[in-house]
Amino acid sequence: MMADAVSVLIVDDHALFRRGVRSLLSTMDGVEVIGEAADGETAVTLSAELAPDLVLMDLQMPGVGGLAAIRTIAEQSPTTNILVLTMFEDDDSVFAAMRAGARGYVLKDMDADDFARAIITVGRGEALFSRGIATRVIRFFSEPPSAAVAFPNLTDSERSVLRLMATGASNATISRQLSLSPKTVRNYISNVFRKLQVADRAQAIVIAREAGLNPPRSDAGRRLFGGAEGI
Repeated sequence: MMADAVSVLIVDDHALFRRGVRSLLSTMDGVEVIGEAADGETAVTLSAELAPDLVLMDLQMPGVGGLAAIRTIAEQSPTTNILVLTMFEDDDSVFAAMRAGARGYVLKDMDADDFARAIITVGRGEALFSRGIATRVIRFFSEPPSAAVAFPNLTDSERSVLRLMATGASNATISRQLSLSPKTVRNYISNVFRKLQVADRAQAIVIAREAGLNPPRSDAGRRLFGGAEGI
């Protein structure tokens, strides 16, 4: 590897996109691609084996998704910096990635010069966000805490279901507490998975807890994790 070069692991489930990113990075001085992964599980394994300076991470991937991979890499390889490169710019995705351990968040439609700056900046341990995202981050932290609503893309009913899911409540418990039919609960959970871009209940619970989504007052003291079940 080149001396003082920023070593990069590219993580994206689209082979053509990885090839394009690798081609672009090959034109940059001080950057060297040392590996590729098509899913989060492989990304975690290669991060441990290769110890890259930077993991360039997509969020939406099959199997172990980007958020779970970010969290594991941040815990297991604290010297590796993580830059999210994605098409998703909603607040939920941005703040979930930050809480998981990402040091930067940029969009796939950014221009080449800004992309190069992001690679070098985050690869060397600094934080960087796309301009529009940086503006929203600043606005988020400048607002009164009560003004920030977790997961604004969810309906009130979906958010109530997610709150109970975050306590580990089963579908049957959610149905009883919210006076909903089992079928309605299943439909709400499916909507939550789709809107949060997660594959299963466990990922939804992690994201909800990271976002600080508080359980209903009557259930605040309960911790029933372990009652997970399918839709």
